[in-house]
Amino acid sequence: MTYIITEPCIGVKDGGCVDVCPVDCIHTTEDDDMYYIDPSECIDCGACEPVCPVTAIFAEFAVPADWHSYISKNYRYFD
Repeated sequence: MTYIITEPCIGVKDGGCVDVCPVDCIHTTEDDDMYYIDPSECIDCGACEPVCPVTAIFAEFAVPADWHSYISKNYRYFD
């Protein structure tokens, strides 16, 4: 399991999640409109979830149905 960043992050990119991640698995570029969590690096600690100011981060199994497309979007980002 990994954590998934979803739609509320788009355009916000607060970065608080990056600051608390103990393994630096949350990535973005200047051209990206949101952050992405690398599923091969994520240790499922959950530290990122409570600090997100827009409630955009969910455990993969808990992603709301309306945002399920972000699961594959996050995985594809690291392909």
